[in-house]
Amino acid sequence: MIEVRPSQQMQSLGVVQQGTPILNRQAEPFDLPAEGASAQTVIDELFAAIDRIGRVHSFAKGMGLAAPQIGIPRAVAIVLRPTPGAEPIILLNPKVTAVSDETDEQYEGCLSFFDIRGMVPRPLRMDVTSTALDGTVTTVPYEFGLARLIAHEIDHLNGMLYTDRMRSGIQPIPVEEYRGTGSTWNY
Repeated sequence: MIEVRPSQQMQSLGVVQQGTPILNRQAEPFDLPAEGASAQTVIDELFAAIDRIGRVHSFAKGMGLAAPQIGIPRAVAIVLRPTPGAEPIILLNPKVTAVSDETDEQYEGCLSFFDIRGMVPRPLRMDVTSTALDGTVTTVPYEFGLARLIAHEIDHLNGMLYTDRMRSGIQPIPVEEYRGTGSTWNY
């Protein structure tokens, strides 16, 4: 039997993999509300990709997907909370406007290189501004695991991967060595 690596599986589901230039470029913001229809189309494509991914993998810690990860260089991401039935968070043109001094370091994974996990320091709390399709700008505070998920997706929109945030000298581990699959964040 041929083993399919997690990254190969994600690639087969339409997730752009590490090494593809789009993952290292700043995503283009939407001019809202003028580009509202275009933004909605990308949001719909992200939800379709999330649906495909969710059929083959569950995410106890929640999950996120940024438009560049499906080959679209625009500034939108979707984050699914770990709570079943919770409303998804749609981040259009998001910007981190404040972060707490208090941080923690936990393992993160990424659909764009799903074969490894890495210890990443992140702030425990942050404020994020985002724009609605009608052009309304709001600021929302996030904390703990949700702040981590959102920071990870905003990094994608800024052309960064979580490995760019890892402390010097710390290396990712193979997913086979990671022991957090199926569990929630440790807080």
